[in-house]
Amino acid sequence: MGVKLEVFRMIVYLTFPVAMFWISNQAEWFESSVIQRKRELWPPEKEDQRQELEEFREKIRKQREERLFRAAQQSS
Repeated sequence: MGVKLEVFRMIVYLTFPVAMFWISNQAEWFESSVIQRKRELWPPEKEDQRQELEEFREKIRKQREERLFRAAQQSS
């Protein structure tokens, strides 16, 4: 029984990693599982959201510049 058990264990030890490698490298599985999950977690940005973000950044930049300008005038 010892040799048969060792052969069976060796087959399992070699088959499992090869099978996992083969399954994980299937393009259909990768597309359906990984890419879809990524899109659920981080949806693509919409153009109006990008525009709002740029406007907000510009507003904050102008406020910061005005504050620095007032601080520079007061210290002079």
